[in-house]
Amino acid sequence: MSLIKDKINSENLPKHVAIIMDGNGRWAKSRGEERTFGHKNAINAVRNAINACNEINIPYLTLYTFSSENWSRPAEEVSTLMNLLVETLLLEAEEIFSKGLRMHVIGNLDKLPALVKDQLQRVVELTKENTKGNLVLAISYGSQNEILEAVKNISSDVKEGKVAIENIDENLFESYLYTKDFPPVDLLIRTSGEIRISNFLLWQIAYAELQFLNVLWPDFTKDIFFQCIVDYQNKERRYGLTGEQIKGQ
Repeated sequence: MSLIKDKINSENLPKHVAIIMDGNGRWAKSRGEERTFGHKNAINAVRNAINACNEINIPYLTLYTFSSENWSRPAEEVSTLMNLLVETLLLEAEEIFSKGLRMHVIGNLDKLPALVKDQLQRVVELTKENTKGNLVLAISYGSQNEILEAVKNISSDVKEGKVAIENIDENLFESYLYTKDFPPVDLLIRTSGEIRISNFLLWQIAYAELQFLNVLWPDFTKDIFFQCIVDYQNKERRYGLTGEQIKGQ
């Protein structure tokens, strides 16, 4: 039993946690290995994050699996990441299903190899009736592109008379995003000690708590995740109001 987990208040959990999984390459290099070695050894960290969310009933977990900028990495590394994604989906599909999790995928999926798309669609279809929680994989994802596509689609709908300009507000805009069916992000975690967002869920994290950890992703454990939740619960989320206003609600 985790002592850290025991500190968590089950009445004050984030609905949506997002993680920038960073540090695989540095983890591998610190061991005298190639970057791809780090990616292959990051699977346990992914399991730890998924299992931790599942254990304390956090309904949405989004993992930054592959960014739109990652396509510019060396071809060998990209190929390894794509192959690893397929292998992981094959190995983990049954466990994701058995945990009652529903898997979603967001991003520019047209750029993915056919085999990767097929495996993703297979797991999405397999889990579509599950209701225990939601695992969202951001693959070939870039937030700026997501926002631009939303603007283009809204503009097209305005031109065609489907949307009136005066009706464009935050809620309507969100309905054009990949994440339209998900709640906003409450907690964003980034590993590896880097302090930046890297084009990830820029709209969705508007009022998220941000935690930057000096831990390389392959070393990420359930207890580290649970500590992030405890730290999150020790924050006062004000959404632009004063502390006194929040207490008076």
